Amino acid sequence: MANVVIPDAELVHNYINGDENALSILIKRHQSKIYGFIYSKVTDRDISDDIFQDTFIKVIKTLKSNSYNEEGKFLPWVMRISHNLIVDHFRRNKKMPMHRETEEFSIFSIMTDNSPNIENRIITEQVENDLQRLIEELPDDQKEVLQMRIYQDLSFKEIADLTGVSINTALGRMRYALMNLRKVIEKNKIILTN
Repeated sequence: MANVVIPDAELVHNYINGDENALSILIKRHQSKIYGFIYSKVTDRDISDDIFQDTFIKVIKTLKSNSYNEEGKFLPWVMRISHNLIVDHFRRNKKMPMHRETEEFSIFSIMTDNSPNIENRIITEQVENDLQRLIEELPDDQKEVLQMRIYQDLSFKEIADLTGVSINTALGRMRYALMNLRKVIEKNKIILTN
């Protein structure tokens, strides 16, 4: 008899309805991808363990409070939580990880000196908020690919697999997302720098 793979959405539903085992299946299913993502950013096993654990504490709290509404996008949602916790970790420790400089990434890189004063922190927060608002204006399919690529550091192959589209479609959505962002930035003369 073949093993039946229960979809993530069904496991989430089962967990919310009291099936504790459903969460352990989800964790085992996605553990290596989530932990690998965290470790690739912090490169410290103890910190990675802590962030991984904190990620699932947040997942459990959200699921138990019935405020989960990701419509079957469990893994990208969990990756977003882990990314936010990584950012929080670096903010607490006042050091940011190195990022590869690519054409797509350059507008998202926020340059700061080693000793940010209050003004620089406020400006950086404003830039990040402005950028988030711009991203929210994108069509859902473009926004999803952009967030998965930039904030979750997923490959286009992984994005294609997670969203159920071809790699070319994922690449096209990213290209259109960046073009649309650039148009809005230029049209409104928005300055994304401090």
